[in-house]
Amino acid sequence: MTKIARFTFNHFGTNSYIVWSEGGEALIIDPSCVTDAERKRLTDFISEHSLTPIATILTHAHPDHMGGVEYVKSTYNIPLALHSADSDLLTAAPAYGASMGFTIPHLVAEIDLAEQTTLTFGSSTAEVIHTAGHSRGGVCLYIADAGILISGDTLFAGCIGRTDLPGGDYDELMRGIIEKLLPLGGGVKVFPGHGGDTTLGEEMGSNPFIGEVLDGGFNKDTTL
Repeated sequence: MTKIARFTFNHFGTNSYIVWSEGGEALIIDPSCVTDAERKRLTDFISEHSLTPIATILTHAHPDHMGGVEYVKSTYNIPLALHSADSDLLTAAPAYGASMGFTIPHLVAEIDLAEQTTLTFGSSTAEVIHTAGHSRGGVCLYIADAGILISGDTLFAGCIGRTDLPGGDYDELMRGIIEKLLPLGGGVKVFPGHGGDTTLGEEMGSNPFIGEVLDGGFNKDTTL
Protein backbone atom coordinates (compact mmCIF):
# COMPACT_ATOMS: atom_id res chain seq x y z
CA MET A 1 0.00 0.00 0.00
CA THR A 2 1.41 3.39 -1.01
CA LYS A 3 1.23 6.32 1.40
CA ILE A 4 1.89 10.00 0.74
CA ALA A 5 2.76 13.02 2.87
CA ARG A 6 2.81 16.65 1.77
CA PHE A 7 4.97 19.50 3.07
CA THR A 8 4.62 23.12 1.96
CA PHE A 9 7.91 25.00 2.03
CA ASN A 10 9.60 28.31 1.15
CA HIS A 11 8.24 31.72 0.24
CA PHE A 12 6.69 30.36 -2.98
CA GLY A 13 4.50 27.90 -1.03
CA THR A 14 5.90 24.92 -2.93
CA ASN A 15 4.59 21.45 -2.13
CA SER A 16 7.10 18.70 -1.46
CA TYR A 17 6.01 15.08 -1.18
CA ILE A 18 7.23 11.83 0.30
CA VAL A 19 5.68 8.65 -1.05
CA TRP A 20 6.48 5.32 0.50
CA SER A 21 5.54 1.68 0.36
CA GLU A 22 5.23 -1.12 2.88
CA GLY A 23 8.70 -1.76 4.20
CA GLY A 24 9.54 1.94 4.21
CA GLU A 25 11.28 2.57 0.88
CA ALA A 26 10.49 6.12 -0.13
CA LEU A 27 10.83 8.73 -2.87
CA ILE A 28 11.33 12.39 -2.00
CA ILE A 29 9.66 14.56 -4.64
CA ASP A 30 10.49 18.24 -5.20
CA PRO A 31 12.30 18.87 -1.90
CA SER A 32 11.77 22.62 -1.63
CA CYS A 33 12.87 23.05 1.98
CA VAL A 34 15.28 25.98 2.32
CA THR A 35 15.51 26.81 6.04
CA ASP A 36 16.91 24.71 8.86
CA ALA A 37 13.42 24.43 10.36
CA GLU A 38 11.92 23.23 7.08
CA ARG A 39 14.65 20.69 6.56
CA LYS A 40 14.21 19.41 10.11
CA ARG A 41 10.47 18.92 9.47
CA LEU A 42 11.32 16.71 6.50
CA THR A 43 14.01 14.64 8.17
CA ASP A 44 12.06 14.30 11.42
CA PHE A 45 9.12 12.87 9.49
CA ILE A 46 11.38 10.39 7.72
CA SER A 47 12.92 9.29 11.02
CA GLU A 48 9.60 9.08 12.87
CA HIS A 49 8.12 6.84 10.17
CA SER A 50 11.28 4.71 9.80
CA LEU A 51 11.52 5.47 6.09
CA THR A 52 14.44 4.73 3.78
CA PRO A 53 14.66 7.30 0.96
CA ILE A 54 16.05 5.80 -2.24
CA ALA A 55 15.86 8.74 -4.69
CA THR A 56 15.03 12.41 -5.05
CA ILE A 57 12.68 13.22 -7.94
CA LEU A 58 12.25 16.64 -9.52
CA THR A 59 9.05 17.14 -11.49
CA HIS A 60 10.92 19.99 -13.22
CA ALA A 61 13.98 22.13 -12.61
CA HIS A 62 12.57 25.42 -11.36
CA PRO A 63 14.37 26.77 -8.28
CA ASP A 64 11.31 26.93 -6.03
CA HIS A 65 11.09 23.13 -6.25
CA MET A 66 14.72 22.28 -5.57
CA GLY A 67 16.05 24.28 -2.62
CA GLY A 68 16.48 21.12 -0.55
CA VAL A 69 17.90 18.81 -3.21
CA GLU A 70 21.54 19.05 -2.14
CA TYR A 71 20.52 18.65 1.50
CA VAL A 72 18.59 15.41 0.98
CA LYS A 73 21.21 14.07 -1.44
CA SER A 74 23.95 14.55 1.13
CA THR A 75 21.83 13.44 4.11
CA TYR A 76 20.64 10.18 2.56
CA ASN A 77 23.25 9.60 -0.18
CA ILE A 78 20.56 9.14 -2.82
CA PRO A 79 20.52 9.96 -6.55
CA LEU A 80 18.65 12.82 -8.21
CA ALA A 81 16.19 12.03 -11.00
CA LEU A 82 15.14 14.62 -13.62
CA HIS A 83 13.99 14.54 -17.24
CA SER A 84 16.95 15.44 -19.44
CA ALA A 85 14.91 18.01 -21.39
CA ASP A 86 15.30 20.19 -18.27
CA SER A 87 19.09 19.85 -18.18
CA ASP A 88 19.58 23.46 -19.30
CA LEU A 89 17.33 24.65 -16.47
CA LEU A 90 19.31 22.58 -13.99
CA THR A 91 22.55 24.17 -15.21
CA ALA A 92 21.03 27.65 -14.96
CA ALA A 93 19.46 27.02 -11.54
CA PRO A 94 22.16 28.73 -9.40
CA ALA A 95 21.84 32.04 -11.28
CA TYR A 96 18.09 31.76 -11.85
CA GLY A 97 17.53 30.79 -8.24
CA ALA A 98 19.45 33.78 -6.93
CA SER A 99 17.08 36.09 -8.82
CA MET A 100 14.18 34.42 -6.99
CA GLY A 101 15.76 34.45 -3.55
CA PHE A 102 17.03 30.86 -3.53
CA THR A 103 20.56 29.57 -3.01
CA ILE A 104 20.91 26.64 -5.40
CA PRO A 105 24.24 24.86 -5.82
CA HIS A 106 25.38 23.20 -9.03
CA LEU A 107 23.50 19.91 -9.24
CA VAL A 108 23.84 16.81 -11.39
CA ALA A 109 20.98 14.41 -12.14
CA GLU A 110 22.07 10.78 -12.03
CA ILE A 111 18.77 9.37 -13.32
CA ASP A 112 17.24 10.54 -16.61
CA LEU A 113 13.46 10.32 -16.48
CA ALA A 114 13.39 10.39 -20.27
CA GLU A 115 14.89 6.91 -20.13
CA GLN A 116 13.66 5.51 -16.82
CA THR A 117 9.90 5.75 -17.17
CA THR A 118 9.02 3.82 -14.01
CA LEU A 119 10.38 4.16 -10.49
CA THR A 120 10.01 1.27 -8.07
CA PHE A 121 10.03 1.80 -4.30
CA GLY A 122 9.28 -1.24 -2.20
CA SER A 123 6.22 -2.95 -3.64
CA SER A 124 4.98 0.22 -5.35
CA THR A 125 5.71 1.68 -8.78
CA ALA A 126 5.43 5.26 -10.01
CA GLU A 127 4.94 5.80 -13.74
CA VAL A 128 6.76 8.82 -15.17
CA ILE A 129 4.51 10.81 -17.52
CA HIS A 130 6.26 13.49 -19.56
CA THR A 131 4.04 16.58 -19.66
CA ALA A 132 6.09 19.36 -21.21
CA GLY A 133 4.68 22.86 -21.46
CA HIS A 134 5.48 24.46 -18.12
CA SER A 135 9.04 23.43 -18.82
CA ARG A 136 10.44 21.20 -21.54
CA GLY A 137 11.17 18.37 -19.12
CA GLY A 138 8.18 18.57 -16.82
CA VAL A 139 6.84 15.25 -15.59
CA CYS A 140 4.00 13.89 -13.48
CA LEU A 141 4.22 10.74 -11.36
CA TYR A 142 1.29 8.31 -11.43
CA ILE A 143 1.04 5.64 -8.75
CA ALA A 144 -1.71 3.40 -10.06
CA ASP A 145 -2.19 1.15 -7.03
CA ALA A 146 -3.05 4.20 -4.90
CA GLY A 147 -4.84 6.28 -7.55
CA ILE A 148 -2.36 9.13 -6.98
CA LEU A 149 -1.00 11.64 -9.49
CA ILE A 150 1.75 14.03 -8.41
CA SER A 151 1.40 16.72 -11.03
CA GLY A 152 4.21 19.19 -10.30
CA ASP A 153 3.38 22.49 -12.00
CA THR A 154 1.49 20.87 -14.88
CA LEU A 155 -1.96 20.88 -13.28
CA PHE A 156 -3.39 22.67 -10.25
CA ALA A 157 -6.81 22.77 -8.65
CA GLY A 158 -8.74 25.04 -11.00
CA CYS A 159 -5.70 26.12 -12.96
CA ILE A 160 -2.62 25.01 -14.92
CA GLY A 161 1.08 25.81 -14.83
CA ARG A 162 2.19 29.08 -16.37
CA THR A 163 3.60 28.80 -19.88
CA ASP A 164 5.28 32.19 -20.31
CA LEU A 165 8.62 31.02 -18.85
CA PRO A 166 11.56 29.75 -20.94
CA GLY A 167 10.59 26.42 -22.50
CA GLY A 168 6.88 27.01 -21.91
CA ASP A 169 4.27 26.04 -24.49
CA TYR A 170 0.53 26.32 -23.81
CA ASP A 171 -0.59 23.90 -26.53
CA GLU A 172 1.94 21.30 -25.44
CA LEU A 173 0.92 21.60 -21.81
CA MET A 174 -2.76 21.24 -22.59
CA ARG A 175 -2.21 18.27 -24.90
CA GLY A 176 -0.34 16.54 -22.10
CA ILE A 177 -3.20 17.17 -19.68
CA ILE A 178 -5.94 16.15 -22.11
CA GLU A 179 -4.23 13.23 -23.79
CA LYS A 180 -2.09 11.78 -20.98
CA LEU A 181 -3.62 12.74 -17.64
CA LEU A 182 -7.40 12.80 -18.06
CA PRO A 183 -7.51 9.22 -19.47
CA LEU A 184 -6.15 7.99 -16.11
CA GLY A 185 -9.67 8.37 -14.74
CA GLY A 186 -11.77 10.88 -12.85
CA GLY A 187 -11.18 9.24 -9.48
CA VAL A 188 -7.42 9.83 -9.55
CA LYS A 189 -6.40 12.21 -6.78
CA VAL A 190 -4.07 15.00 -7.89
CA PHE A 191 -1.32 16.37 -5.65
CA PRO A 192 0.03 19.52 -7.33
CA GLY A 193 3.21 21.54 -6.92
CA HIS A 194 1.31 24.43 -5.33
CA GLY A 195 -2.06 24.68 -3.61
CA GLY A 196 -4.50 22.04 -2.48
CA ASP A 197 -5.45 18.61 -3.74
CA THR A 198 -8.04 17.88 -6.40
CA THR A 199 -9.13 15.01 -8.62
CA LEU A 200 -9.00 14.58 -12.37
CA GLY A 201 -12.78 14.33 -12.39
CA GLU A 202 -13.14 17.68 -10.63
CA GLU A 203 -10.72 19.31 -13.05
CA MET A 204 -12.47 17.84 -16.06
CA GLY A 205 -15.72 19.33 -14.83
CA SER A 206 -14.62 22.75 -13.57
CA ASN A 207 -11.11 23.72 -14.68
CA PRO A 208 -11.63 26.58 -17.17
CA PHE A 209 -8.49 25.81 -19.17
CA ILE A 210 -9.48 22.17 -19.63
CA GLY A 211 -13.02 23.21 -20.48
CA GLU A 212 -11.80 25.60 -23.15
CA VAL A 213 -9.71 22.93 -24.85
CA LEU A 214 -12.45 20.32 -24.64
CA ASP A 215 -14.64 22.89 -26.39
CA GLY A 216 -12.06 23.16 -29.16
CA GLY A 217 -9.77 25.97 -28.14
CA PHE A 218 -5.97 25.86 -28.24
CA ASN A 219 -3.38 28.61 -28.82
CA LYS A 220 -4.03 30.68 -25.71
CA ASP A 221 -1.11 31.47 -23.42
CA THR A 222 -1.47 31.89 -19.67
CA THR A 223 0.60 33.69 -17.07
CA LEU A 224 -1.28 32.35 -14.06
